[in-house]
Amino acid sequence: MTPPDIVDSHCHLDFPDFEGELPRIIDSARAAGVTRMVTICTRLDAEPKVRAIAEAYEGVFYAAGIHPMRAAEEPLVTVDRLVALAQHPKFVGIGETGLDYHYTADSAAIQQQSLRIHIEAAQETGLPLIIHARAADDDMAAILTEGFRRKPYSCVMHCFSSSAELGRAALDLGFYLSMSGIATFPKSQELRDIFASAPLDRILLETDSPYLAPVPYRGKRNEPAYTAFTAKTGAGLFGLSVENFAAATSANFDRLFTKAAVKVAA
Repeated sequence: MTPPDIVDSHCHLDFPDFEGELPRIIDSARAAGVTRMVTICTRLDAEPKVRAIAEAYEGVFYAAGIHPMRAAEEPLVTVDRLVALAQHPKFVGIGETGLDYHYTADSAAIQQQSLRIHIEAAQETGLPLIIHARAADDDMAAILTEGFRRKPYSCVMHCFSSSAELGRAALDLGFYLSMSGIATFPKSQELRDIFASAPLDRILLETDSPYLAPVPYRGKRNEPAYTAFTAKTGAGLFGLSVENFAAATSANFDRLFTKAAVKVAA
């Protein structure tokens, strides 16, 4: 039986957890039906390594930015630097960026400044913004909306696990919500309800691997192949087969991440 065609829209293949295992990790993903992956660079000194991974594997793309929890630890990136990186054919998104006040609320001001720079780069390049949001819903909604009103851009709320209010604010701007393994956890019913109430054409799938492995691998190292388990949970929320849900979310990915889209012959 042929597995469904699934996209892992957010993983971290350069992290030490995968050191020396990438060929097997990629092969396992493909065997599970995960044909495309976006590996995310969270610190720009790691960009060459992340780029090299994308260049080495068919179906692997990359994005780069400064993670909000690192915003105070390294110099602010410039719009020009992000625009220059975006010229690479496999560079498909800006980020991840965002706000995280759970552990790093003391750097809120610099996080906000960094986020605005990334928004401007997304506006300049036309590539989607990749947002990390934690314990900062009000500021996040305000900054995303402020930027969008100035000049529209596209965006995905990566590993979405915030409030229904932030989810609605993002959807109202035409943004996407990305479903991770958190949606499979028994205590995540409120999150599942948020996804179930969202339009099907605004949902993406991801692992955020090596973190947040879905049931039945919760607590273990996550990897792109496990996107298939999150797809099964998502399919149930929408009353679809896994194949149809995977097809819908892959079409959503193509519409948002246009540089990584599957080109269909006319």
